[in-house]
Amino acid sequence: MNPFLPISKKDMKERGWEQLDFVLVSADAYVDHPSFGAAIIARVLESQGFRVGILAQPDWRRQESFLALGKPRLAFMVSGGNIDSMVAHYTVAKRRRSEDEYSPGGKAGYRPDRPTIVYTQQLKGLFPDVPVIIGGLEASLRRFAHYDYWDDAVRPSVLVDAGADLLSYGMGENQTIQIARRLAAGEPVSALTDIRGTCYLSDIAPAIPGAVSCASFEKVAQDKAAYARAFKIQYEEHDAVYGKAIIQKHGERYLVQNPPMPPLTQQELDWVWSLPFARYYHPSYEAKGGIPAIREVEFSIMHNRGCFGACNFCSIATHQGRQVTCRSEKSVLAEAEAMTKNPRFKGYIHDVGGPTANFRNPSCTRQLQHGLCRGRKCLVPSPCKNLEADHSEYLALLRRLRALPGVKRVFIRSGIRFDYLLEDKDESFFRELVEHHTSGQLKVAPEHCAAAVLDRMGKPHIETFNRFAKRFYQLTEQVGKEQYLIPYLMSSHPGSTLQDAVQLAVYLKKNRIRPEQVQDFYPTPGTVSTCMFYTGVDPLSGKPVFVPREPEEKAMQRALLQYYRPEMRSQVIRALRLAGRSDLIGTGPDCLVPPEPAPHNSGRQKARTRRSGQKRPGRAVSDRKERPKTPNGKRKTGGRKPK
Repeated sequence: MNPFLPISKKDMKERGWEQLDFVLVSADAYVDHPSFGAAIIARVLESQGFRVGILAQPDWRRQESFLALGKPRLAFMVSGGNIDSMVAHYTVAKRRRSEDEYSPGGKAGYRPDRPTIVYTQQLKGLFPDVPVIIGGLEASLRRFAHYDYWDDAVRPSVLVDAGADLLSYGMGENQTIQIARRLAAGEPVSALTDIRGTCYLSDIAPAIPGAVSCASFEKVAQDKAAYARAFKIQYEEHDAVYGKAIIQKHGERYLVQNPPMPPLTQQELDWVWSLPFARYYHPSYEAKGGIPAIREVEFSIMHNRGCFGACNFCSIATHQGRQVTCRSEKSVLAEAEAMTKNPRFKGYIHDVGGPTANFRNPSCTRQLQHGLCRGRKCLVPSPCKNLEADHSEYLALLRRLRALPGVKRVFIRSGIRFDYLLEDKDESFFRELVEHHTSGQLKVAPEHCAAAVLDRMGKPHIETFNRFAKRFYQLTEQVGKEQYLIPYLMSSHPGSTLQDAVQLAVYLKKNRIRPEQVQDFYPTPGTVSTCMFYTGVDPLSGKPVFVPREPEEKAMQRALLQYYRPEMRSQVIRALRLAGRSDLIGTGPDCLVPPEPAPHNSGRQKARTRRSGQKRPGRAVSDRKERPKTPNGKRKTGGRKPK
């Protein structure tokens, strides 16, 4: 039998099906792999005995595209894909992207802007009597009234905008099972108002014991202070242990968010990964160049979910939650052993990670009964005294993977929390990370060096990164390797002034770090940092925050991080003068850039040369050294080893 779920009526007939129970509509191409949310939900429904089909990237401009699988018996389920569609489509400068890793051939144009809304409205027009349930990342991050960077305005809940019947937020497996069973039992979708991890709309103010209200859509759209207060409520109640129902009025209706669904247990997570995924893209895409996103995940292993790192600019906590759960060693080894039998496998496991690779268990046992601490993060501004930093289980897993027949190397590529690593008194994992699991470059995310900026980001101060970097290079030297740290850096985050950017540039020069790529802060829905960007207030502390907004200032902050590039010199000079740091312009060892050359009249110079009979000067040979290359021929993207 075809290992993929039906994508056409022809596929349905081959299975002897006249009608599906559920049709999953996704803005991503159909990749049947547990790294793709739509594939997980489809396989979970299948495991419960339901007939499921996949309608991937229907042409929203043609109604007949939505008729390809017919009318489902129970419901449509709609997902905007693995990435928020507006992030997938636009750069931080709001320029349209030409590539889409989740589409055939990596080409853009296969999905609309805001597909959750567009698809739902099409389906409601064609099948008004069929329930539409929306979920996935786009629905999770936009479930309340939210600031939208691309509109530069507050939009209502996506549930209101789309006109769907129910919204599932978070990872969604358990609420999907409950929804499906109750619909199958004959309950109308309007009766599904008590399922955790869901949002619904009510025509009357619901009387829910213990529920909290936040300011209405109309209020937060006009009042930034109210927006910040509402966001804080939404942030603090996002806890499966103590989180309460939240009510937010939209016009004459009430958006109700039920408390979060508890994260999957280890046994449940193992079960999800045991479902019969084909673990590849549908063969119908082969002629169009396949789906590029498979490259990062086909031979990678995701061993955990959730993240207690709580970076303010990250949306993982809003979607997956802050409590970490992990798969068992048995489950991970079974996946790795199956990889070794894949004819495309070359012996390299590209990653054993997740949202944060070196998180394998909750940060402390207390949170299992009491939830995550209110008003306190596990790692910043300093590690909590109750933090349990232990890599022994993770290290044992990695050792077992390295020992599997057919496995040559096991890498960690999804990033680690270096501050958590340093809290582990046993250095065994650190040593083996350097010796066995780094492919010449290790990605880490200090993000900045200015303390005030790092506080706004929810990141540890730079002294922690310095300690980590020093020890990394010591261990690298001990094992006789040449390896580099690849630091992720961010410019123009809320709280970052021009003076802070100068401080970062000076730090980079002192430590001989030359980042090839710099990320401007990107205000994505549902994050603390985006709330800061819109309101100018830190919603967790209530304190005002400076926000770099003007394109010119953002360009200068970005240029400072790449001060060494000749094309950045004029912007860097302007930034240094505005910041009162003209002392960094010159030829001295501490200077960032040389002064701009004095203007001259090239025409007069040429004339003088001709009159004097001198030859025209030859073209100067650049003394700029070519950047080193990695073994695969790519330019190295990191800095040098600091002295």
